[in-house]
Amino acid sequence: MTTTTATLAALRSGQLKGITRLDLACGLQEFPREIFELSDTLEVLNLSGNMLSELPDDLSRLSKLRVIFCSDNRFTQLPEVLSSCVHLEMVGFKANTIQEVVPAAISPGLRWLILTDNQISALPDSIGNCARLQKLMLAGNQLAELPEAMRGCVGLELLRISANRFKALPEWLLQLPRLTWLAFGGNPVSAVPHAPRPAVARFHWGDLVLGEKLGEGASGVIHKAHWQPSPQEAGHPVAVKLFKGAVTSDGFPAEEMAACLAAGNHSHLIGVIGELTGHPAGSTGLVMPWVEPGFRSLAGPPNLATCTRDIYDDGQRFSLPLVLDLAKGLAAVGEHLHARGISHGDFYAHNVLYRPEGGCYLGDFGAASFYPSQASGSTNPFEALEVRAFGCLLGELLERIEPDHEALLPSLKALQLRCVAPVAASRPRFAELVAAIDSLLH
Repeated sequence: MTTTTATLAALRSGQLKGITRLDLACGLQEFPREIFELSDTLEVLNLSGNMLSELPDDLSRLSKLRVIFCSDNRFTQLPEVLSSCVHLEMVGFKANTIQEVVPAAISPGLRWLILTDNQISALPDSIGNCARLQKLMLAGNQLAELPEAMRGCVGLELLRISANRFKALPEWLLQLPRLTWLAFGGNPVSAVPHAPRPAVARFHWGDLVLGEKLGEGASGVIHKAHWQPSPQEAGHPVAVKLFKGAVTSDGFPAEEMAACLAAGNHSHLIGVIGELTGHPAGSTGLVMPWVEPGFRSLAGPPNLATCTRDIYDDGQRFSLPLVLDLAKGLAAVGEHLHARGISHGDFYAHNVLYRPEGGCYLGDFGAASFYPSQASGSTNPFEALEVRAFGCLLGELLERIEPDHEALLPSLKALQLRCVAPVAASRPRFAELVAAIDSLLH
């Protein structure tokens, strides 16, 4: 047996012996000591959605524990005992009331730390010892600065600090050699879009008929819909995104709405055709063009094992013409967004829709941020981060390219390596990428 969503009775009766993952949500106020009966095999422990406020001092008895989730509980402090679990790599304490992160709670072996939606005003210097840390989720707290010791987080790739109190971002942060996906919207540093918000149509809820759910992310749910403004008109298929209205792992939905609208139109962008009005529950939403069914997601999002890397179907392969088509389209989108001072923040294959015969769209602005206008000059550190994300995506495509395309591969690989260079200032701009890929197409 490898995984189970369990009842407390099943745990206490010994029925769960040998499992590697335990999900237990049943109003717990104390840590069930019976969990220690699983110490020889348990690797993932999910105690989210209970009423816990502390963990046992002997938690390290779970000698194989790699992942622990304690979100939606009542912790006011990140437990020190976590650092005693020598194999622990992923810690999730989202949506508690944590005010303090003591130095001893941070294990240097962490790869993924989730502290979203708490009340944290400072991080300890000990986080700088986490050289393996790849993913750090801090949205929805009270942080105004990061400890300079985080220069030591040389493996950090994804950072979410949206919905905090940052008036500026430290220069050293933007120079971390592997930092790739940064979200910082909903802070004073990300207050005003460069470009004025374009005028968009307003769609009344009563003119829309919602259909099947197409997808769901941290910030909202997307539905297929039929828009019919009057009985005399034939109506049109559209997509509607209904926002959940609370702080998410990426930030505020309002910031996402603003970024979607400010991004405007582009041939490789899932644009916006209007705002939703008149929802009976007061929900906010956006109406987007309907994307033809022939388009599909380029990849799936990362999982616990891959951490920051997308998941492709087994055996998935791409032709060279398709790779060049995708690369040029996505580089052009990057150029378009950064000309408007918008950092997408989640430039990933799982946010790309594509057709095997060509064509692609970038979507999902949940992690988007507006950056200071003075950063949009000849050396733009925010664009350099996004170029690295593009380089990671291109590298994934090149790993899965069909054989018999050896002639152009060295040039493409050299371009990809420039995009992921450790020194951010040495990476090409998106405009240069568009021109380079265009030259390969011709």
